[in-house]
Order: sequence, then C-alpha cells, then structure tokens
Amino acid sequence: MSQDPNQKPPKIEFPCEDYMVKVVRDANEEAHEFVLDVMRRHAPGLDEDRITLRDSSTGKFTSMTFFILATGEEQLKALFEELKVHPAVHMVL
Repeated sequence: MSQDPNQKPPKIEFPCEDYMVKVVRDANEEAHEFVLDVMRRHAPGLDEDRITLRDSSTGKFTSMTFFILATGEEQLKALFEELKVHPAVHMVL
C-alpha cells in the first residue's frame, strides 16, 4: 500500500503526556549532566525515575530516553536546539 506523498504526518495534540525524547551522547559524566540540566529546564516536572540509559556496544556512547509532558512546539524546538549545539550530543530524536 503506497502513501500519498502530499499526506502530512499527524499533528501532535498538546499538551502531550509521555512524549518520548531520546538523546545519544558521549558516555561521560559531563555530557550526562548537561543533558539532564537541559531536560530539567525545558521539561519541568521531569520524572527522573523513568529515564533509561543504554550504552553502545563499544561503550563510547550512551542513549538516554526521557518521557516528558510536551506543552507545545515552541518547547520542543527550544529543547532540541539547545541539546544539539553541545559537541557531546550526537543525536536527538
């Protein structure tokens, strides 16, 4: 079944509970603290007990998965932009 190329992905309805954000970063404490600080600032009420960490097979990278209350596109844009400028952050999904 082919998709219509003009079809847009569904819009997220805000506020959106349990919005998943995954960050792939260098596996070091400085990068860990940077990501946590940014997440705390942009997602007040962050449930830190739900954060999952997974190391890469080489141990060079760590992925951090968060579930946040997404309040709007502005929040998500600011969050993603701040995370992506750090040299230890390799990917934000």
